[in-house]
Parts: sequence; C-alpha cells; structure tokens
Amino acid sequence: MKKGFLYILLLTIFQYSFSQSNLSWEGYFSYNEIKDVSTAGATVIAASENALFSKNSETNSIKTTTTIDGLSGQTISSMYYSEASKKTLVGYENGLMIVINEKDGSMLKVVDIINKQLPSGIKKINHFMEHNGLIYVSCDFGIVQFNLTTSQFGDTYFIGDAGAEIAVKQTAFFNGFIFAATSGGIKRANSTNANLVDYNQWSVINSGDWSSVETLDSELIAVNSGGYIHRYNSNVFIGFLQLPQYSTDMRAVNHNLFITTPNTIYIYNNQMILSRQIVNTQVLNASLIFTCATSLGDVINIGTKDNGLFSSSLSVSAAFENNMPDGPLRNNVFALDVTPNVLWAVYGDYNSGMNPYPLDSYGVSKFREKAWLNIPYEEVFNAKSIVNIIVNPNDENQVYASSYFSGLLKIENDEPTVLYNEKNSGLETLTFVGPNYIDVRINGSAFDKSGNLWLTNNMIENGLKVLKTNGRWQSVSMKTILAKPEDASYTDLIIDKNGTKWISMNTEGIVGFNESTNTFKKINFGTDLGNLPTTDVRALSIDTKNQLWIGTTKGLRVLSNVNNFQSESQLTTKPIIIMEDGLAQELLYEQSITAIAVDGSNNKWIGTSDSGVFMVSQNGQETKYHFTINNSPLPANAINDIKINNKTGEVFIATTKGMISFKGSATEANENLNNVYIYPNPVRPAYSGTVKIAGLIDKANIKITDIEGNLVYETISEGGTIEWDTTAFGRYKVASGVYMVFVSAQDGSETKVKKVMIVR
Repeated sequence: MKKGFLYILLLTIFQYSFSQSNLSWEGYFSYNEIKDVSTAGATVIAASENALFSKNSETNSIKTTTTIDGLSGQTISSMYYSEASKKTLVGYENGLMIVINEKDGSMLKVVDIINKQLPSGIKKINHFMEHNGLIYVSCDFGIVQFNLTTSQFGDTYFIGDAGAEIAVKQTAFFNGFIFAATSGGIKRANSTNANLVDYNQWSVINSGDWSSVETLDSELIAVNSGGYIHRYNSNVFIGFLQLPQYSTDMRAVNHNLFITTPNTIYIYNNQMILSRQIVNTQVLNASLIFTCATSLGDVINIGTKDNGLFSSSLSVSAAFENNMPDGPLRNNVFALDVTPNVLWAVYGDYNSGMNPYPLDSYGVSKFREKAWLNIPYEEVFNAKSIVNIIVNPNDENQVYASSYFSGLLKIENDEPTVLYNEKNSGLETLTFVGPNYIDVRINGSAFDKSGNLWLTNNMIENGLKVLKTNGRWQSVSMKTILAKPEDASYTDLIIDKNGTKWISMNTEGIVGFNESTNTFKKINFGTDLGNLPTTDVRALSIDTKNQLWIGTTKGLRVLSNVNNFQSESQLTTKPIIIMEDGLAQELLYEQSITAIAVDGSNNKWIGTSDSGVFMVSQNGQETKYHFTINNSPLPANAINDIKINNKTGEVFIATTKGMISFKGSATEANENLNNVYIYPNPVRPAYSGTVKIAGLIDKANIKITDIEGNLVYETISEGGTIEWDTTAFGRYKVASGVYMVFVSAQDGSETKVKKVMIVR
C-alpha cells in the first residue's frame, strides 16, 4: 500500500513532528490513570497512561500533551522534569524515552533501549535520577546513563549476579556512592569508579527485593517490596517502620519524604518524623487508589489509579481539589456512536473468542460541545462489560447501550432509566452454564426506518430481538438458518434500505434476514457457500451504492448489491483485487479487520487489529491513507471502532490506547443547496490549508472564477463537501481578491452563488 503512506520516519533518534498534518487531528484522551508526577517551577506535571498534562499554580491553566503533539501511544511508566536543563523526560514500559525541550517545545524520541538486544519484557523504564548533568535511568534490566546536554546514552550497568540483567527500581546518590534498589538487593558503587560497567564494582548492602531508595538531606531511606521502611547507618539499612501496605512510590521534595501506598500517603520531615498522614477517605472514598505524590510549595499533589490528580494544602487540613483535563473515563474505548451533535463511548470488551471474562465494571461517556459527561458504573445499574452503544436517529436524547452480560441499558436525557434483562423484557440468558446462572449477552444493534430497535442476543435460540416503538418485544428464532444457534456469538448488525438485517458471527459467517418475506440467507466460507475467507466476521457496512463491505479476521470481502438478497439463492462475495508493483493483489489480504465506516464521499475507513487504519477509495482500488503509530498520531495500531460525523466529516477512531479523530472533508450530501457555506472566509495570509465548500448536494457542479469571470477551478462534488487548494487548476496560487463560487445541481434545477475573499 505504498500510495497510502503520508510519510515514514525511520531514524533511530529524531525530532518527532507531524508537520502540518497534525492540524487535521484531534485527541480525546483519558487522564484518569496517573503514572507519575513532577514539578517545574510553578507548574505540576502529571503523566497519565499515555499523555501528559500540567497545571500552573499561578494561572490555574491546564495544558495537555498527547500523541497529537508527538508523544507515543505506548504506556508511560515514569516521568521526570530537569530544572537545570528545562527538559521533561518520559519513560515507557517498552523502553522508549522521549525528551521534551521546554525552550522550543521539540520532542526527541530515543529508541536506544528499545533496540538493545534484550528480551522485550525487561526494557521498562522505572525511574530517572539526575546527578551532575547525567540522568541515571533505572530499567528492568539495569541502569543506563543519559547525557542531557548531548542527548546521548552512555554506559549501561548490568549489576545482577555475574553481570546478569536485574530489575532496578530506583537509584540515589549519597556520600559519593550510587545506591540501587533492585529485585536482588540494595547495591552500592563508588561514583568516582571509572569501571562501573564491571558488576564486581557493585556490592550488596542488603539482600532481598527492594522497591525504592531515596536521599533525604543527610538521610538515605529505602523501602523493600513488603513495605518495610529502612534507614541507612553508613554500613547497612536498618529497619525503621513496617507499613501496612506495600509502597508504590517514594520521593524527597523540599526536605520532606513522601511515601505512597495504595490507600495512604505518609509525609516525613528530614528527621524522619511523621508530619502528616493522608488516607484515601480524606481525599474521596475508600475505593480510591494512590499511585504517587509530590509537593509544589505548600500544595500536595496526589496521583491516583482511576481518578486523576488531587491537590490540597500540605500544611493544613483542607478539602482536596481534583485537577484534571476533561476526558473520557478510559483510553480503551471499545465502541462508539456519533451523530452530528454528540458522541457516545463505552469500554467493556471481549476477547477474540467473544469471551467477556473477566467482566468489566465501567460506565459510559458522552461528548458534546467540547465537554465530556462521564456516567460511572454505579449509575448504570451495575451493567457490566458494555460493548456497544447506539443513539436513536429520531431522538438524540435516547441512547441504548449493549451489555455483554447484563442486558440492554436505556439512557434518556443523559440519565440511565432502565436495564432490560431476562426479567423485564424479551431478552434471554444463556443456559449452558446452568439454569441458575444469569448471563444476558447483547451486542449488535440497529434502528430500522420505523424506529424499531433490533438487537442480537447471543448464545440462545431466539438470537434476534426487536424492541418496537410501542415498547413491546419480539423474537426471531435462528434455528431455521443455524444448526446450533445456542453456540452463536453475533458480532455486528446493520439494516439496509430494504429492511434486510445483516448479522455477522464469529463462527458462522453472515446471516441475512428480511422480516417482510420471513426469508433467511447465509454467506459462509467456501466458493460455493459465499466465498468468505473465514467464518469469523467482525465488521459490516453498507455504502452509498448498496454494496455490503465485510471485514473478517482474514481479510475483506464485498457483496456487490444488497438488493440481490431476494433474487439470488446463494449470495456470493468477492475480494477487491488491486495492482501493486505490477502484480494483482487482494486488498487487505489476511488482515484482521475490526471496523468499517463509509464517509460522505463513499470512501471506506477500515480498522484492523494490528495494522492501523486504511482509507480506500469508493471501489477500493486506491489506498488514499494508511495511518499507523509510525506515521500519524494514532496511539495504537489495534483499532476497536470507527465512526464518522456525516455532517462535519470528522472520523473518530477508537484504539486500545486512546481515541483520536481525523478532520476530513467528506461529508454526507444534502438534499438541496439552501445551506451552502464556505470556510474559512476570508482566507488570511497565515492560513496554508484548503478552502472547504460545504452543504452541497451530491454531484453538484462547482465553478470558481475571479471577479472578472476567469475560471480558476472546476469540479463535481462527491458527497457534501469539496476542497479547493486556492490555486488556478494547480498551476499557481491565485492572487488576493474576491472569487465567485457558482454551484449548480447536475440537472440544473438548483443554483447557488457564493463569494470568498483571498488575502495574500
């Protein structure tokens, strides 16, 4: 797919930038899970799962840094701000390190640790310690030196037995020695020794498994993995206090020592006298889990696992304030739905075998007018593993969320109102576990033209359900088309313009059902049975030409016309064959496809389980884009869902590591030309993008002329929006002035004239 790549970055160490392309992207990240905190002058910086945010104590302004700005979508494990160099270091679980220069905002992506010939599972960066311009990076294999001035790595210390790899959790300098808290004891070496790469220069001070070591003025403190605090007596570490829980973080700040456990923060002065103790119920409630803590002046900042960052006065007991950017509940958005005005997201999931266990306990999220509304698990009637969500197209205030364990959740005016299950509806529980085990698995959902809601109820005989507009339930037995419907797990459901329901499954291909004729038909694996590459189908979408696009775990298929459902006894799909390097190839051959969406220009946006997003032309012959973590702000190549705002053209992409959107221009065609508009208008000198002419009908003719009538551009619309690069047919940029835009319907029945001003 060479045509599809916007650009490729192949440097080991490079300045990370998306040039002007990042103007087309927007991030929607969760900041709830705090991995680390640091301070920079009057600002506290927090590292969440895969993004940073900072709050300035003087201005109260909050700034975010995400993959849109150049961060990786991988999981952050540590973060440190160097006051001396004005640089922020971000460490990742996979060994990646990013250096952010405060002076110019540049990002340096350093992959030396990733490239080390070591097992991938031991490259996690645990801690940064600065001394004399050098950063000592504690990793799961040892210690690495990093020079902040040259941005180059120095020596690597493998200090395990016989020079083996060993997990180093934290390092500290004390009285001329480097101390390392490791999984195999606390080790010490003379900092002036020129041969620290020799493991023999590192002596064991105390054996055992240690989580942290830190210098507190004239004290050296260490905590072992069991939560036992120790003080160094110039020879060995002596037990000081047994904490009731293990420690998740320890750091010295402004002559105070902060020791964090999951439910308590202990603050000691430099004489190791406990000055304050904060428990989670003082901050929020008993379910709150602490991850780290630091102070900025007289303000303590506490990071949590699921609830973001809290702050309060350090010296006096005061209420805690939650400081966090607006965002969804979690980054792993499993499914979403989008209308012109609102977006809904859910977080439950199931594995490749459609198993939802262990069950998830998350709520749902709504995004509207640049603000998030998060409805927690406790308010959705404890519905577990919510895997799908749909907005009623006739009533945007009515939403239905599918739980893959608890049934169907109805939300009205942002309030959960009822949980439909086996007791109060036509939904049914699976029975193979036993008669007393309740497990109501609802997945795919779609509204028909009459406003009825169709649902798939998995692993039962009557697997197709409908909730009528009058509130009554009906069931459709799948026994006439499936040999054993009790084993069927349905993955997707869509309804075409003829009212035919297309239902995909993970083991039985696709079933089509037309209610008016009570007809079932099946598309399966094998050339005589439908020509699917596998019976495991995960995504369905119908385009503007009534073609059914089918995403399977082993590639893509297309049913040429859904209207053939009634006339053909065996429906047959075909692959898309493209020419690449002079050879005929199958588009997305063997790719595991997870999502398909059709934009206003009938282009297809195709998500995969591990290869990012492909955007292909109407017929699939041209790959216009192929977005991955290497050439775009995608936080992960594993795509869960894709939905498109047909009014604005914005493409929302949900990944396992966060959700972003691509601000495209392919919008749905309008019924008339009453709402044609141009943006930006005027076009100012600093603007380098394209001019959009929106609100069009399909196949409208657009002519653009200068004020004297000279034609500078002409095109035919596909969908509701076209773009003009402000050139005269691509030859040169047009001069300053007023330009006339003439829009007419294909048959000449409608016309519209607009103006746009260009200022160079």
